[in-house]
Amino acid sequence: MRIRRAECACGQLGVVVEGEPVRVSACHCLACQKRTGSAFGVQARFSVDQVRAFEGRSTVFTRTGDSGGRVTFHFCPACGTTVHYEVDGLPGFVVVAVGAFADPAFPGPTVSIYEERAHPWVGLLGSPGVEHLD
Repeated sequence: MRIRRAECACGQLGVVVEGEPVRVSACHCLACQKRTGSAFGVQARFSVDQVRAFEGRSTVFTRTGDSGGRVTFHFCPACGTTVHYEVDGLPGFVVVAVGAFADPAFPGPTVSIYEERAHPWVGLLGSPGVEHLD
């Protein structure tokens, strides 16, 4: 099984996972745009059984998502990078920010959500092989 480590910009906070993600998605919601400072967020969902280690210290921020569920983010108290989070509606899973893997070969999104809030120039919209959810 493949082992991957995602980490923050300064390397202090990390998560080690084994195997392939259950799902990789791109989220165009306004909260992900604000959280990432980008046009969308890209995240990989892993079963908690796939998590081998949480490393370092994190600061936690919990917010209510557009769907009404609570999301708890773990970010580095030194550099501010969000590395992983949990969604109350998805017990048994850990979500990892794909950019924290810093791996251009990481699998791309197969799901794209909140597209009505997407920037019109984002290339994922209408891409074949990507599920487009409301």
